[in-house]
Amino acid sequence: MGAGPGAVAHRDDGGRAGGDPVDRRVRAAMAGMTLAEKIGQMFVLQVNGDTATTTNQTDVAANQALYGSDVRNGAELLAKFHPGGIIYFTQTNNLNNPQQVALLSNGLQRAALADDGVPVQISTDQEGGVVTRIPPPSAISPGNMAIGATFDRGLSYSTAASTGRQLRAMGINMDHAPVVDVNTNPRNTADGTRAFSDRSEVVSAFGAAAVLGYQENGVAATAKHFPGLGSSEANPDTGIAVVNETREEILRTDIPPFRAAIAAGVKSIMPTAVIVPALDPTRTPAILSKPIITGLLRDTLRYDGVIVTDALRADALKDIPQDQVILGAIRAGNDELLLPTDPPAAIATVTGAVRDGTISRHRIDESVYRILRLKAELGLFDHPFTTSQAVDSRVGTAADQQTMATAAQRSMTLLKNQAGVLPLPANSGRHVLVTGWGFNGVPSLADKLSAKGLVATPMWTGSPDPQTIAQVVAAAGASDVTVVLTNNAWGDVTQQNLVNALLATGKPVVTVAVGGPYDIAYFPSAPTYLAAYGYRDVSLAAIADTLVGAEPTGRLPVTIRTPDGGTVLFPFGSGMGYHSQG
Repeated sequence: MGAGPGAVAHRDDGGRAGGDPVDRRVRAAMAGMTLAEKIGQMFVLQVNGDTATTTNQTDVAANQALYGSDVRNGAELLAKFHPGGIIYFTQTNNLNNPQQVALLSNGLQRAALADDGVPVQISTDQEGGVVTRIPPPSAISPGNMAIGATFDRGLSYSTAASTGRQLRAMGINMDHAPVVDVNTNPRNTADGTRAFSDRSEVVSAFGAAAVLGYQENGVAATAKHFPGLGSSEANPDTGIAVVNETREEILRTDIPPFRAAIAAGVKSIMPTAVIVPALDPTRTPAILSKPIITGLLRDTLRYDGVIVTDALRADALKDIPQDQVILGAIRAGNDELLLPTDPPAAIATVTGAVRDGTISRHRIDESVYRILRLKAELGLFDHPFTTSQAVDSRVGTAADQQTMATAAQRSMTLLKNQAGVLPLPANSGRHVLVTGWGFNGVPSLADKLSAKGLVATPMWTGSPDPQTIAQVVAAAGASDVTVVLTNNAWGDVTQQNLVNALLATGKPVVTVAVGGPYDIAYFPSAPTYLAAYGYRDVSLAAIADTLVGAEPTGRLPVTIRTPDGGTVLFPFGSGMGYHSQG
């Protein structure tokens, strides 16, 4: 496992001292590897296709465009470039249904073992909530902030354990989760509901519990995004993100969750391309910064697990030549290089740097040792494959669906019920207009309310123009009550305009935030406000249950302030039930 404060001793060649069985297994594997195979281990790449030997023309063309005309599928990618990891995405046609995912995983493992005898690390970003990758009928977590709102870190463990069991049954052995950023900036576009809380001690406890949940069920966890994205506003994937906290603030607020994850034995940590002047005055993105990766994470925090970069094709790095990004990431201290812009060129860059002495073979061996150690600790050398029976027995079970449903229901946070509109009486035939944000969420919630004996009509608006708002206001006038969904309306004035226009009708309006809970600061006169933290089906079901009478027991895991940040509107821990007024 990733070493905590009592880090084990290592030999000069990067191997672990003492000759334990894992060490012997890793060293034996490394002894038979070529330089090309070792360098390949440091790359985590995507591949298009629903099988390892796909002949689907669209997928083949996409693979050839990325890797060359002789790479049509995953098996050929592994044979040519020997990547140590493959990451699954929906858009690359990897994640259609659980049985298909398992067959793809097995095919990739067979190809990897036939190539260099080293099993492949297969990962995805299954955080739950807004970042959900695995397909139905998997049981899906409502997401970190929803779990934080339960104030029960046991649910952080159980939801992660459920996710871990399902992933491993599909042949996925690493999850790029949990996010352990502390969401101190309400306008954070990178984290929001992906974070557990805006309090370091809460994130530390819930993050460590999630690490144990994943890893005790056969999946390596990844604590991200080092050294912390919670105070930034931009997302490095789509722009330049800067953390302007002092070093003292960072060490007090952002670093403790990573310390807690390390103490829990987290097997990987993901740094991101955030600029942190207090930690590196050169303003080098953290992902490429030796003071941050080696100085802080390796030397100060004494972390000896795998460090996997965030996507190297991120917009935050686009103005830096790729060869500088690749070599900078290795020099900084990263082990795995995730999603470079041009993988063949990136691999050639590393190969050339080793051959001309710019990067030592010893430096490559250090990373390869950690990567193979992780694979050995996950049991991949002995048990790389999954089975159809494992998928049937472990994916989307009734027990796991109930675990996720419980977490979602216990997250529901009622902040205002001044008009006493809630709960709506079930089986009353009352006419309910369901509107606002959520192309799928609005009709889905309407269906769920109709199933409870209400007459619910969906009117999706997205980010509405004035004509759309006028149509919704007219429909609201003909309804008994309107339920309006918002998602990060703090950044979308058209959503604010919709809510304010509905409030001006004088008809009963229930505002439900399906993103972060901060929207209430932008329409403070709303008399009825439910924070739901998510728009996946598991959260929509909990919203419907709560609207018709299930007791809301969630509490705010963050503080809600006025838009200028000057006044607290709802303090941390706020939440009320139907039978309480505070």
